[in-house]
Amino acid sequence: MKLVATGFFAAATVVFVVALLFEEGGPAWVGYVRAAAEAGMVGALADWFAVTALFRRPLGLPIPHTAIIPTRKDAFGDALGSFVGQNFLSEAVVRDKLRRVEVARRLGEWLVRPENAERVTSELANVVRGAVTVLRDEDVQAVVEHAIARRLVDRPWGPPLGRLLGQVLADGAHHKLVDLVCDRAYDWVRDNYDKVMSVVTQRAPTWSPKFVDSLLGDKVYTELLNFAWAVKTDVNHPMRLAVDQFLIEFAEDLRTDPATMQRADQVKQQVVGHPDVQRLIGSAWGTAKKMLLDAAEDPSSELRRRVREGLLSFGRRLVGDESMRAKVDGWVEGAAAYVVTHYRDEITTLITDTVERWDAEETSRKIELQVGRDLQFIRINGTVVGALAGLLIYTVGQLVV
Repeated sequence: MKLVATGFFAAATVVFVVALLFEEGGPAWVGYVRAAAEAGMVGALADWFAVTALFRRPLGLPIPHTAIIPTRKDAFGDALGSFVGQNFLSEAVVRDKLRRVEVARRLGEWLVRPENAERVTSELANVVRGAVTVLRDEDVQAVVEHAIARRLVDRPWGPPLGRLLGQVLADGAHHKLVDLVCDRAYDWVRDNYDKVMSVVTQRAPTWSPKFVDSLLGDKVYTELLNFAWAVKTDVNHPMRLAVDQFLIEFAEDLRTDPATMQRADQVKQQVVGHPDVQRLIGSAWGTAKKMLLDAAEDPSSELRRRVREGLLSFGRRLVGDESMRAKVDGWVEGAAAYVVTHYRDEITTLITDTVERWDAEETSRKIELQVGRDLQFIRINGTVVGALAGLLIYTVGQLVV
């Protein structure tokens, strides 16, 4: 395009020279041609200077206000960043654009396709797998141990255990446990006649006759068996009521009695400090990591199946539920508005800093390659328009004279 534009200038120059040579003594119309060619040359030169001055100094001369792009690169970057921030990153523009895009509806229509839901699930699995792999086991394990141990040690056990036990007693959920204990106690007494007899005979006086010890042992065993049967079958047995009353008082003491709460904390220290508990806490991350990796790698795992079904369900809701779409669109608009309101300057800094890092000459060359072809039409138009303007001026001058 430079050659074409220069060709127009060269053509105007040739026409001017030829017309100038034949104007003296030639026909009148030669003057008109000479005037048009002369004006075309002036227009071509003027527009060549204007176009060239954008990117470099014409003929290398230090003419003021030339090489505009190389010398004003940073100012252009600032102006461009400010323009983008004010006209493209304003809250009203962003909200209006997102509202017309209908993000929620499009997202729903995309997610209801099983292949897309599977794709998202796979990508999430890759993210989980990558995150778990990147984390160092010893660091995560140290955090887990510190977090769990500190929570267990710092918080008193008495009041929360008392509240929990009180709620269990109020709901009557402990009755099944009491039933189980009573059943097992009766079964033990029923199946351990010899042990009961052995205890009775061992504690009998040495002077007591053996048959008396046997009779006494039978009597004790029978009464103990009857007592265990009565406790097992009678839900209102005094023994059961006594157990309930004991548990109620114990739950209250855990919440209010300092001595009981202190003993609960002592038990807590013993439990937390037990080697088995420490090993359990230490292995928690390893177990969780293995479960996550196995679930992420297996396409048929319960975790991935639930995630996939959740995405499909969410997509169907977005498609069919207008209120849900409105809510999601509102969230998206709010998030985008927050970003452009609070971080507009940081976003536009990406433009200004990038332009600032560019080399001035290289920047000028890149811009010229992108828009220079269109700018050469300015030179062509300058030649043509200049020639027409020169012809018009010469014609008016001839008419006036």
